[in-house]
Parts: sequence; C-alpha cells; structure tokens
Amino acid sequence: MSLVIFVLLRLAPGNMVDILFSTGGYVSESDKAAIEKELGIDRPIWVQYVDWLRDMATGKLGKSYRYDLPAWELIKPLIPVTVELAVLSTIIAILLGVPTGVISAVRQDTSLDYVLRVFSLAGLSMPSFWLGMVIILALVAWIGWIPPITYVSPAENFKIHLVQFLLPALAVGYRSSALITRITRSALLEVMREDYIRTAWAKGQSGRIVIWRHALKNAMLPVITVIGIEFAFLIGGLVVTETVFNLPGVARFLVQAILWRDYPIVQNIVMFIAIVVVLSNLLVDLLYGWFDPRVRYG
Repeated sequence: MSLVIFVLLRLAPGNMVDILFSTGGYVSESDKAAIEKELGIDRPIWVQYVDWLRDMATGKLGKSYRYDLPAWELIKPLIPVTVELAVLSTIIAILLGVPTGVISAVRQDTSLDYVLRVFSLAGLSMPSFWLGMVIILALVAWIGWIPPITYVSPAENFKIHLVQFLLPALAVGYRSSALITRITRSALLEVMREDYIRTAWAKGQSGRIVIWRHALKNAMLPVITVIGIEFAFLIGGLVVTETVFNLPGVARFLVQAILWRDYPIVQNIVMFIAIVVVLSNLLVDLLYGWFDPRVRYG
C-alpha cells in the first residue's frame, strides 16, 4: 500500500516547486533547482521511498513542504476530529438503520414497510453534505440560530462541541443508516425463511425472542460487513461535510495537501486511512466469530 501511494502521487503532473513558481508568475531554473534540492525531490524516486519508510519506522513521518513543520505535528490534532465525527455518524447509523431494517422485514409488504423503504431510498439519494446544508438553512430559518463557524474543542465548551458534531453526524449517519436498513431487511428476510426459525415459532416462543435473539443475530454478518466498510469510508470521505461545517479534519486537510503536492502530508494521511481500512476489516472478521459460533468453531 505504501508503494502504491508513493508511486501514484508522483505520477500526478507537477510538484510543489512547479506550483510555487506558477503562482509567482516567473521561472528561474537555478532557484527552482535549489528549492528541489532543499526539499529532497531532486533525488531518485527509490531513494525518496526508502527515506519515507525509514521516517515511518522511526516515527518522524517527514516534514511538510508547505508549512516547513514535522508532518506529525500537523496531522495529529486533525485525527481526533475526523475519528470523532466518523464514530458518531456510525453510532447514529446503527441506532437508526438496524431497528428500521428489522421493522421493515417483520412488517414486510405493509404500509409501514413501504414508508421505511422510501425513507431509506431517500437517504441513499441525498448527498450528506447537501443534507448538512439543508439542516443549517433550516436552523437559520426556523429558530434564527447557526452552528459555530469555528471549531470548538470539548475542553473549551463541551455542549457547543457536541452540537457542532451532532449536526454533521446526523447528516452523514442518515445516509449510512439507509444502506444498513436495506441490508438488515434483506438479510433478516432470508434468515426468517430458515427451518430453525419455523421450529422456534412452532415451539411457541414469543415473536420478540424469535426476531431479536435468533433471527437478527444470524442476519448480522452482512450488516457488520457494511458497517465496517462505511466506517472506513467515512475516515477519508468526509471532505465536503467537514468543509460545510468548517471542521478541521483529516479529509479536508488531505485535499489541501494534494492541491499543493505536499508529498509528506498526503503520503502519511493516505497511509493512515489505509491502516484504518485494514483494522476495520480485521475487527469485522473478529466480530464474525462473536456473532456466529459456526465461524468461531469452524
């Protein structure tokens, strides 16, 4: 993954020096060569790659070209913002998506089922950043209040911080919950046709026990997979949402670093996202064994 990140970034046209000189409106070859040597991008590609691996192994992560500061000092305060927003969005998506998916499956082909399916389809159709802007406009129009336009840390004011994150989390979580609803519904409908579910009904067990203890637990494997994929996607896919709500997160900073060809920042942020994806898939595999004994003892 590190090799793919490194090579693809350098295949993009232009570098930091080209952008600096194009912005200044003039080109001096001697000055350009001096800056390239200072940044270290005049060396062979394989040497730069080995240096990056050495920096990651020692925890230095290199220095930003644009800010002339260690990359870790710039990235470190941004990670909690994106992770907090992704976790809140995932929690909202689970709390909203799983129950509605269960209700939709149990009430299959009823008016309530059709309403919940339209509700989930609307969530899949609306971009989360657009819904976020609608929420802001609605708050301004109805109660004359707008969320803080600058980031407020929880240590400074926890209540404002919670509101500041709850609004984008609702917008993003609604979209993710729509997908979870549809997956939960289809998986639960398939499980409820199994013989052991019919046996549970025949033994006279209550509907709540049959649905929530027997059927849902066996239908959760595809749902867990979707939840893990959605969480990993949110870590790097909150660019526009963070911009709309003016949150200083990793995704928003990544786009800025790409525009400036700030190689150390881009490489380390994308590598962080890749690690989150790998760990999310590992956690999903571990949860398989907890939810399904057949996986644990197979």
